[in-house]
Amino acid sequence: MFTKCSLVWNENREIGHSLKAASIRRECEQSLRRLKLDTIDLYQIHWPIPDEDIEEAWTELARLKEEGKVRHIGVSNFDTQQMQRAMRIVPITSLQPPYSLLARQAEGEILPFAARHGIGVIVYSPMYSGLLSGKMTRERIASLPADDWRKRHRNFQEPLLSNNLRLVGLLSEIGLRHRVTAGEVAIAWTLQNPAVTGAIVGVRSREQVMGIIEAGEFRLSAAETDEIAQAQMVEAQELSFFS
Repeated sequence: MFTKCSLVWNENREIGHSLKAASIRRECEQSLRRLKLDTIDLYQIHWPIPDEDIEEAWTELARLKEEGKVRHIGVSNFDTQQMQRAMRIVPITSLQPPYSLLARQAEGEILPFAARHGIGVIVYSPMYSGLLSGKMTRERIASLPADDWRKRHRNFQEPLLSNNLRLVGLLSEIGLRHRVTAGEVAIAWTLQNPAVTGAIVGVRSREQVMGIIEAGEFRLSAAETDEIAQAQMVEAQELSFFS
């Protein structure tokens, strides 16, 4: 069982951020009560906000680990400098960054840093909030509620949308060769990175589970990985030409 801290509700039922020691301890103890557990296997800071309280929060997490209330402690959405600050106090067990074919920023510094320091990496949003699942169409995007963040995000709008849907088409073609879905290909792509330990995939139905369940076993060939890389390179060149 793993859970996170640092996101808190205020009296108006609005979500805020707190990395104060008292808040961290309260959240942990409330989670233990709700989950009816004596120990949380992995407890992570969800967001490094506010930045100036990172050391206070990490010190308190270390105390909770010493007390046996959590077995391992980790971070989510931290950059390398923030991780270095935490590591001066106690080691980091895990890191949870966003990572997918459409969000590869972690490849620059974050994943190499985690690999060098023996930090396990559990990536989130490997299907980029459904865009790489093979189920997302122009019509479905157009019908998203007005308050859905995807409605306003550049990857769900032109000119990127057409390129992204072409990439999904390639993932579907590769999937057909192996009887897996585009989403499973997208997840498998993240898992082939040697710095990645696992991937968190959000599902809401049995059907969605069946559409991703083979991702843990499926492996892309080197040729298929190159095929995907080449497609992304061509699309990047096209966007650069027209911009």
